Amino acid sequence: MSVLLMFWYFVCFVTVILLLIALRTCRKPKNYPPGPVWIPFMGNTYQLAKLSSIKNGQYLAFEELRQRYNSDIIGLKLGREYVVVLFGNDLLKKTLVGDEFQGRPDNFFMRLRTMGKRRGITMTDGDTWKIHRSFAVRHLKLLGLGQRRVDELIYDEYQLMVQRLVDETESVTPTLHLQSAVMNVLWELTAGTKFEDPKLLMLMKKRSSAFDMAGGLLNQMPWLRYLAPTRMGYSLITDINQQIYSIISNNIEEHKRTLTDTTRDFIDAYLHQMKKEEIDNTMFTEEQLVAVCLDLFFAGSSTISGTLDFAILAMARWPDVQAKVRSILDEIQPPGTYITAEQILKNRYVEAVLLETKRLNHVTPIIGPRRVLRNTNLNGYSIPKNTTILMSLYSLHHDQLKWDDPEVFRPERFMDTDGKLNTIGDLYFFGFGKRRCPGEALAQRFVNLVFANLIHDFVIEIDQLSDGVNCGILMTPKPYKIKLSKRK
Repeated sequence: MSVLLMFWYFVCFVTVILLLIALRTCRKPKNYPPGPVWIPFMGNTYQLAKLSSIKNGQYLAFEELRQRYNSDIIGLKLGREYVVVLFGNDLLKKTLVGDEFQGRPDNFFMRLRTMGKRRGITMTDGDTWKIHRSFAVRHLKLLGLGQRRVDELIYDEYQLMVQRLVDETESVTPTLHLQSAVMNVLWELTAGTKFEDPKLLMLMKKRSSAFDMAGGLLNQMPWLRYLAPTRMGYSLITDINQQIYSIISNNIEEHKRTLTDTTRDFIDAYLHQMKKEEIDNTMFTEEQLVAVCLDLFFAGSSTISGTLDFAILAMARWPDVQAKVRSILDEIQPPGTYITAEQILKNRYVEAVLLETKRLNHVTPIIGPRRVLRNTNLNGYSIPKNTTILMSLYSLHHDQLKWDDPEVFRPERFMDTDGKLNTIGDLYFFGFGKRRCPGEALAQRFVNLVFANLIHDFVIEIDQLSDGVNCGILMTPKPYKIKLSKRK
């Protein structure tokens, strides 16, 4: 047999093997939810990216697939990962509380955020998640989360933020000021100091819009980081991580040098716990502490500031609602005086305005991701173990049957005829069940205080406004400017 003939036999053999592998990557599991046809090796990666670009957001691309396949459960494959997207209250509530859905994906993107290993609270599961979540909730509460100390920290940051806004020109963009104020409060509780780094604030803002909840192409084809590290966002996320890890690590070293029996902040509490558990294989390590601090940082800052961005824009777009909020607040305190959380909470209309803001433009229209811990069944479909679950909050907040006119900003939908707040338990702004956001108390407190006092202190008008939103991991407004007129 000639060498040339042997070569062609080899080529044919390799071709057949590749074709078989390609066909295998296109084969859906038995009774898998409906969805688009899978492309060899890539699955639906290209189709979803294209549709998200056309629709201006992954959450709208998912909504299009929902309508196309007339199903509240859509089955996809992104790279090598099975991904199922859920819509509607029944499926979301079942998934949020079900024990089999309490895992987190263990993939490249999730590990990248914590320097290549599964650490922290937000993106871990099992004993690591349970023990550290319980520890964080307990000690943040002891340190004043949702209590008077937090109110004092928010008051101080609000005063500084107002001064910066007044010092700017008449037209301002409050986004970075809001994010800085939130991060300072979080960092005071975590590390006992303020956090001031304008460059890092800007990088974090870019990070929230550079990826989607499924991790984007970087997660589905991580080898692309070698070919196009900047375009894929790999350089951005590693740069942010390295800077924040350095800041946190240096702060931990300072805490270790000055540690006493008194607990000053969360880092102190964690170091005390590490001393108690100085045994092999303890879960309380310095590397885990850095990752937990990173979770506290990322999870709170962009979501809270993004919510306030949308609330401020809503008041600028609907000046009649703004005027009504202001007149109600003026009955509580005269202009120029600070309104406390307790005074705000007594007024249900202000709360209704914030509920409507979050319903219309929630910062996380897609929540998750969850990892299925065992083979299970949803709506009659088979969901394989380790499938990633994504859930559409947008499908709840913009349900035509529930809201009648979901695209209209109407706070009164949350009020009854007696002026009391309607009890609506299926909005899931902070999740639901065991993985409900542990920072909910702080987020609610911060948003209520800053929003109410801004409306009380200023008249807000639109100066420059772009259509649409930015939608990555978080949904945020496109760059905008407002005019703030200080009230006497």
